[in-house]
Amino acid sequence: MGNRPVAALAPACAPPRLVAHVVNRLDAGGAGNGLLDLIAHMPGDRYRHVVLCLRDHGMFHTHLREHGVEVIDLHKRDGADPGHFVRMVLALRALRPDLVHTRNFGGLEGQLAAALAGVRLRVHGEYGRDPAEPCRTRPPSLLRRALRPLVGHYIAVSAEQERWLIEQVGAAPSRVSHISNGVDSLEFHPRLGPHAAVGPDGFMRDDAFVIGSVGRMDDAKNDTTLVESFLRLISSPHASHSRLRLLIVGDGPMRAECQAMLDRAGAGHRAWLPGERLDTAQLMRAMDLMVLPTLAEGSGNVLLEAMATGLPVVATSVGVHKELVQPGLTGILVPPMSPDVMAAAIADYCRIPEMGARHGARARGQVIAHHSLPAMARSYLAVYDALAGA
Repeated sequence: MGNRPVAALAPACAPPRLVAHVVNRLDAGGAGNGLLDLIAHMPGDRYRHVVLCLRDHGMFHTHLREHGVEVIDLHKRDGADPGHFVRMVLALRALRPDLVHTRNFGGLEGQLAAALAGVRLRVHGEYGRDPAEPCRTRPPSLLRRALRPLVGHYIAVSAEQERWLIEQVGAAPSRVSHISNGVDSLEFHPRLGPHAAVGPDGFMRDDAFVIGSVGRMDDAKNDTTLVESFLRLISSPHASHSRLRLLIVGDGPMRAECQAMLDRAGAGHRAWLPGERLDTAQLMRAMDLMVLPTLAEGSGNVLLEAMATGLPVVATSVGVHKELVQPGLTGILVPPMSPDVMAAAIADYCRIPEMGARHGARARGQVIAHHSLPAMARSYLAVYDALAGA
């Protein structure tokens, strides 16, 4: 009984443990926001954080550093590049973190680097499709299975990811935690009043209906299907379609192709593709509808941010979309690669504004009830503490 006060004081006096997060790349609106949100809501007296990023310096690296998070760029080149792996091992040996948390397939090699650097506690998280692994429909790679014994605990952000880890990768169910992503419902909130004045001159008008999308513009994100749907709608004689505007936030190899499609159709003035941005929350408040045409989705970060902003959602019926969107209540699910069906769903929201208002309000209520950042952080804290024996 007399020893209990001493035992209780010991953890409080100990310095915070260091967590090293290993990621392939940081993109605004996805991995970057999710990682920053987690770090911001973890107790600073228990854990401090550093990020090792395989791909070169980007806009979001500066954003993290401005929030006091050290980011170490490993400058991985395309193709075979053993040098970045050596740099990772050396960096981990110098940092001596208490725990390494790797993210997605692109960061998975960090498990081996951490083991070689002598880091005993290791977590791997599955947060959806990674550009380093374009096709998620194939069986798990040999690397995933080979590195499975090194992973102390897995985190899956969706029930589908959890099943995949257990049934395909072979992870023991007791070593997998399903932790849904959270979203900052204060930063991402519905707009109050008219549209924000965003975009180049002539893009917005008072009665505009803005179709929005956010994320890395690559083949799997499938933005070309959204552009095709938009072009079909604006070519329609329906009067309400003259109000339509398209806003796609993000950068990547398909951005130029999407812009070229719009320009060839003479619709460039009705669309704005500003590239990667850090003011995603403000830009979402300029939208009336979020459309997510991706071919695979495991994390749902952007979807949750849109729901918190009070936006109805048209999303492909893949991955976590099927878990988060309630068809007919918070949005509409459409088949992938179906521009006609997508266009019809968008048209419904454009022509029936009260439906969008109802669905958006329900979506925000769902986020507040089930996807708060404090709840997400507590779940991660429980995993870290259990591994560390705290």
